[in-house]
Amino acid sequence: MFTLHQQSKQTKARTGTLKTDHGEIQTPIFMPVGTLGTVKAVDQDDLLNKVKAQIILGNTYHLYLRPGNEIMQSAGGLHKFMGWDEPILTDSGGYQIFSLSDIRELKEKGATFKSHLDGSKHLFTPENVVETQRILGSDIMMILDECPPYPAERDYVENSMKLTHRWAKRGRKHFLKTKPLYGHNQLQFGIVQGGVHKDLRKESSQYMASLDFEGLAIGGLSVGEPTELMYDITDFNTDHLPENKPRYLMGVGTPANLLQNIAYGVDMFDCVMPTRNARNGMIFTRHGKVNVRNAKWKHHHKPFDTDFPSELCHRYNMSYIHHLIKSNEILGLELTSKHNLTFYLWLMQVVKERINEGTFGEWYQDMMKTVDRKV
Repeated sequence: MFTLHQQSKQTKARTGTLKTDHGEIQTPIFMPVGTLGTVKAVDQDDLLNKVKAQIILGNTYHLYLRPGNEIMQSAGGLHKFMGWDEPILTDSGGYQIFSLSDIRELKEKGATFKSHLDGSKHLFTPENVVETQRILGSDIMMILDECPPYPAERDYVENSMKLTHRWAKRGRKHFLKTKPLYGHNQLQFGIVQGGVHKDLRKESSQYMASLDFEGLAIGGLSVGEPTELMYDITDFNTDHLPENKPRYLMGVGTPANLLQNIAYGVDMFDCVMPTRNARNGMIFTRHGKVNVRNAKWKHHHKPFDTDFPSELCHRYNMSYIHHLIKSNEILGLELTSKHNLTFYLWLMQVVKERINEGTFGEWYQDMMKTVDRKV
């Protein structure tokens, strides 16, 4: 299922292949976020052929609430529902329960919450979250977990982690005794918690590894802690994860964040940042971050970077992009969103080449500074 190919001599960066029934995923990889069954402002053909996405995300919480399990199952699962025949990962919805729901209650059985759409009451358990993801038919499903906030008292973080462990054991058991619905295999990833406490991170990593999930995620980071602390915990955490399983850092991040965490041994990433920032006029480039709303682009009647493979860079003048974004035109959102995702996937491809060539260690720190500066 997961094959490790090459590892950087100077860092923990590595390349690998994760096999799913909908295709192979070459790691390190960034996964565009399609929470509601769509990556905002980007259609599926462009995701595949222009962005070069190998895998995208859907979200169990949102898709369970709308359009709902009945419609999803009658459609034949999320792949058919959205017309996407490549791999899909679905988050369990745990993070959304704790971040979107005003009223929620955690018990041993599961998490009771009120829908952010209409206030209706629902219960997510480790078992029915597996059932819903069977209905979605995702290639990779995540377990139900609790994502504690930052900062939080150590006792709270430890109790939360132990609850996640008990839920993980139940979720794994239910996954192993149930079958896929649409004729393709599904994988299940565990989620390591423990906040910013290294002893808890080590304990959680060992426990999740003992349940023999097909992959393991590092959860509970990028929730408000300082970037350097996130880096420190990730670096520590990957030392305690199996080498033969893919490692997924959830909800991260900027291009510089990706590069540093790849150096710490992470294989998979997701984040809404490239599309969300795009809709606000921020594009990421190999020369740095560009705010296309700035007046400096109003009279810039040239493309930004004619050698970069995105329409925004080689076809359209920056003055036009500035005009579209300032005017809230849909085409502006589409072009900036496609560009940012193309850049993220391009960066992952360069990373793989650098690791395979043995030059990642010399290259990535300078590249981190370049992609993080303002243009």
